[in-house]
Amino acid sequence: MTELEQKIEMVNLARSFYERGYSVGGAGNLSVRLDENRILVTPTGSSLGRLVVEKLSVVDMQGNWLAGDKPSKEYVFHLTLYQNNPQCNAVVHLHSTYLTALSCLQGLDPDNAIRAFTPYYVMRVGKLPVIPYYRPGDVNIARELGERALSGNAFLLANHGVVVTGTSLVDAVDNTEELEETAKLFFILKEQNIRYLTDAEVKDLENRGK
Repeated sequence: MTELEQKIEMVNLARSFYERGYSVGGAGNLSVRLDENRILVTPTGSSLGRLVVEKLSVVDMQGNWLAGDKPSKEYVFHLTLYQNNPQCNAVVHLHSTYLTALSCLQGLDPDNAIRAFTPYYVMRVGKLPVIPYYRPGDVNIARELGERALSGNAFLLANHGVVVTGTSLVDAVDNTEELEETAKLFFILKEQNIRYLTDAEVKDLENRGK
């Protein structure tokens, strides 16, 4: 994929998020690795529904702003994920409705906010650790994500939203969509007697993915 094609893909996928209500206003940001030393990032304060190819930000792996409009202030935690996980090629950060609602609940398991009850959640995400609350833009979010970068591909930011990684931007988007749907089902089923997957069933799904 050429750099221009990658930019067009980002604009189209971001618009799709916006049009389906996964993002409102200027909330949320996306990034994707262009090459070994450059990352494409959505600009600061930009709406995911109104991105412009020519204005997308480009930064290097050291955080230097190279081209386009000023990058999102949260690009720092995107970089940390790339720097600490060689398999990470894209990052999606959203304040989507159900995952953000989940992030505001007390008593979540810090190691896994959603106990597995569908095979698709296990195959796409596996588990959802919770990052403690820090104000948006706080460097501690990057520190926490950097420490956990190799432990999975999705992280719930307490009282904030979700961060999801992927081997490509499409993969990260697919992972995010499956995770938001799982959170939606979690709230729909919350007062019901849920049949959770057993440890053996989860292990079987994990092994099939290897």
